Amino acid sequence: MSDNPFESVVRGTEGGILPSEASNTPSPSLEFCTMSVEEAAAALGTNVQNGLPNINEVRNRQQAYGINEITADEDEPLWRKFLGTFVSDPLIMLLIGSAAVSFVMGNIDDAVSITLAIIIVVTVGFVQEHRSEKSIEALNRLVPAECHLIRAGQESRLLASVLVPGDLVHFGVGDRIPADLRIVKAVDLSIDESNLTGENEPVHKSTQQVSKDSYNDIPGSLVPLADRTCIAYMGTLVREGHGKGIVVGTAKNTAFGKVFEMMNSIEKPKTPLQTAMDKLGKDLSLLSFGLIGVICLIGIIQGRSWLEMFQISVSLAVAAIPEGLPIIVTVTLALGVLRMAKRRAIIRRLPSVETLGSVNVICSDKTGTLTANHMTVSKLWCLGTMSNKSNIMNLSGANNSNFKNHLSDDVLATLRIGNICNNSTYSQEHVKFLGNPTDIALLEVLRKFGLDDQRSRVTRVAEISFSSKRKFMAVKATDSNGKTAIYVKGAYEKILEKSTHFINAEGKVVKLDNGLKNVISDSANTLASEGLRTLAFAQLEVSNPSEKPFTEGEISGLTFAGLLGMNDPPRSTVKAAVERLSEGSVHIIMITGDAENTAVNIARQIGIPVVNPETAVLTGDRLDNMTEDQLASIIDHVNIFARATPEHKLNIVSALQKRGDIVAMTGDGVNDAPALKLADIGVSMGKMGTDVAKEASDMVLTDDDFSTILTAIEEGKGIFNNIQNFLTFQLSTSVAALSLVAISTAFKLPNPLNAMQILWINILMDGPPAQSLGVEPVDHEVMQKPPRKRTDKILTVDVFKRLLQSAALIIVGTIYIFIKEMTEDGQITARDTTMTFTCFVFLTCSTL
Repeated sequence: MSDNPFESVVRGTEGGILPSEASNTPSPSLEFCTMSVEEAAAALGTNVQNGLPNINEVRNRQQAYGINEITADEDEPLWRKFLGTFVSDPLIMLLIGSAAVSFVMGNIDDAVSITLAIIIVVTVGFVQEHRSEKSIEALNRLVPAECHLIRAGQESRLLASVLVPGDLVHFGVGDRIPADLRIVKAVDLSIDESNLTGENEPVHKSTQQVSKDSYNDIPGSLVPLADRTCIAYMGTLVREGHGKGIVVGTAKNTAFGKVFEMMNSIEKPKTPLQTAMDKLGKDLSLLSFGLIGVICLIGIIQGRSWLEMFQISVSLAVAAIPEGLPIIVTVTLALGVLRMAKRRAIIRRLPSVETLGSVNVICSDKTGTLTANHMTVSKLWCLGTMSNKSNIMNLSGANNSNFKNHLSDDVLATLRIGNICNNSTYSQEHVKFLGNPTDIALLEVLRKFGLDDQRSRVTRVAEISFSSKRKFMAVKATDSNGKTAIYVKGAYEKILEKSTHFINAEGKVVKLDNGLKNVISDSANTLASEGLRTLAFAQLEVSNPSEKPFTEGEISGLTFAGLLGMNDPPRSTVKAAVERLSEGSVHIIMITGDAENTAVNIARQIGIPVVNPETAVLTGDRLDNMTEDQLASIIDHVNIFARATPEHKLNIVSALQKRGDIVAMTGDGVNDAPALKLADIGVSMGKMGTDVAKEASDMVLTDDDFSTILTAIEEGKGIFNNIQNFLTFQLSTSVAALSLVAISTAFKLPNPLNAMQILWINILMDGPPAQSLGVEPVDHEVMQKPPRKRTDKILTVDVFKRLLQSAALIIVGTIYIFIKEMTEDGQITARDTTMTFTCFVFLTCSTL
């Protein structure tokens, strides 16, 4: 039995984990968030004032748990990875064989050109893949180098890498959390967890443990990361206040570490193009060498020269292999990358360009992708002016000063309270307000009524900050006339509970009875049903002003002013993009952590169909109790996932891929990274996305705009068309050359083309004529075509028909010229073969 008290938790049956356990085991924060401060300290053998007692205990734990750094497992050297790429692709292996044969035959130019093409293609692909595996570096950039540590009662600043479970850490505004901590002290503490969860609102933290009872109703459910309000996560940023915490998880035993382990366990699926090219390489090898073998055998049986048939066979083998294909594909994809970069989409993995054209499902975040990621006041309601819930003032889309004439006294009071009870600040450097998005929205709405920020004209005396428990914020302030009042904003039910009067349109204070309170509640519920975040505003005049701070107990007998409804409105370009994608048979799925009402409201605004919310919307708690097969069976009818966590995204992507769908997934938080990596196309946000999400993704949207995905899909479909056109051209040439020799051999005719001419045709047709097909501009009509399936071949029936038509034209025309020239004198001369060669090249170019 170990003497380490921490082991009693991590080895027990309570859901803790050992350092060596798999990533699908929850991090220790899950267990410690349900413990009280005293229970957590006892389990970890530490003290909430002095930390770990001595250096020997620290050393023991360092040996058990290692350093506090997220490190990758030992990987194979880069040179071995690079060489491995030459043998992993069947088409590349085929080209290597072709280059070797050309070299043996003395065709040095052909051998060199093929070898250079192979090196360029493999190098470009290797560099792209190597760059896409930098997530570990991005994760470590989020972990602070140093931290304030308390051991044996002594505070010091040490490297964060020396932290062990049980250490006591102090942190304040601007600090990054160095490990997963159980908070033991919190003073007005707010932590920005957006790099982990993607949610931009700072999370208010406390020492209060999470109640297990709240989650017992849902079998198998865990306390979500966002609900563990007594836990501070490694890599997150302290925005307000300060506190202390006990280390409960380090390195891979943190929420960040679990994300990294999940990412390491995920193998990126091959793109449809890579799969199709592998299959094409194998099929071409079998067909070409089989036919060449038959031609060679027939020729020898007919008594033709061994040397002649060998040279012809080798030349045909070189011509049959489309060695220009990999370089054309690489150039075509690279040009696509450049075009997409100009349209605000950065591609990080080259094959992903074409994969975009095959996407048939897009799983999109709501906040910042479908919406503007900018909180806006869109509705206003006051009891005195509007009198009932049907008279809500709509502020959406209004320009500055549009509502100057609607400025009654109750409206003015509502806006003034939102202005004064506000901690947002104006930055001259950034030329905008900075701070909490809700506070910023309350300041920006002033312009719609022709008002300005009044905080410079009042003196703030004291403040009670917002917390998830009290659900309101209050500020005591004195105006320029010497009048002091308490201004309060918060959840309408809390404000209404403390209100006894209301302000009417003329500014008179009127008694608030139960009937009027019901009217206010109905109006608040109406705003909430529209997916709006609803805040209530009230004030209290102070008859005996004091410079001393005030308490919650003093906040009663408030005068209610009004309600404001806020939302993050949809981006203006999204609705048209959703419509065009739907026309192209792409299924759009919204995934959000918001409530069902909010999600449904936004979905309807942007054109995502929600005919029956019971089938079209799936919430996170229902998703928790579904198997992957169950989810896959119903997901075709689901358009919205509400109250979803980043972990749910992984399940959703996996279920879709199991059905054969090709999935694009958007995300911006660290927790989104595993799903971004698993998706066929991971799409991260350039402005709001974390470095980890960007490193795990295939494409970065520099403008965070969903409509950019439409542009990228158009480009992907167009690129695939270009690749098919190139294949049609090259393979029709190869088929024509093989067929000419096969026909002449079968009918005991002289070969119309000699070995050198066949090689020259191969060199010419791989040059500018073929390469021009790879740079054709995208036809925007491609969005009318449905996406390709994962199992579709690159040589479709239509492409094969075009290929045979082109080959037939070349064969018939060339044989006609050859026989005509030969029958004039009955002899095969250099002029005859030259005419045949010229005709073959001319007819081949005419098929472009």
